[in-house]
Amino acid sequence: MIIRIHERAADAGPVLADALGEPLTYDKPLAAGTVVAHVPGLAPSSADDNPASWTSVDWAAHISDPLIEHPLTVSPSQDRRAVFHLTVRLAPDDRALNGPEWSEVAFRIARAAGIEIPGDIQGCRSVALRAQPGRLDLIANLIRLDGTWQRQPSGLPRRLAFEARRLESDLGLITPGAHAAARLSRTRRGRRPRGSHRSRT
Repeated sequence: MIIRIHERAADAGPVLADALGEPLTYDKPLAAGTVVAHVPGLAPSSADDNPASWTSVDWAAHISDPLIEHPLTVSPSQDRRAVFHLTVRLAPDDRALNGPEWSEVAFRIARAAGIEIPGDIQGCRSVALRAQPGRLDLIANLIRLDGTWQRQPSGLPRRLAFEARRLESDLGLITPGAHAAARLSRTRRGRRPRGSHRSRT
């Protein structure tokens, strides 16, 4: 399981399009099973109260809205790039995960990243998408619903790597070290030892 933290953005639209692997659209809801986790907050005005019927444009508006609603909120470094994006990829030899397993991955990684705190009703809006094979995209707005900036934990890459190792153990996935060792072992089995030759009779 490999986690990559992307550069923060000021608009959720391009981030969501990247996660989906296609342009945003107004005319159809996301395919069933694409959204595996979300913290809904308030529904965007262009959608009804059921997130299952939201289009990709509705989801982009939902994530971006705090930037509009709280125009003075900035990061500790005084910028407005509040859209946080990370991807989780499975190792090539990993088994496929089902919907509930991806949902567990999403919630646990969101908690490790400090963007989802159980019981915090004024926290970050976020959505986790499973739109591309072996990949999960977690997108959140670090401007909270109460108008403050969500400070993420120090040592974020280390915290995420630790949670990834726990998830691999709990879900029976391959750790990066085990994957590299298996690949090296396969390579060595297919290669004759240096200096070896067939004896002539």
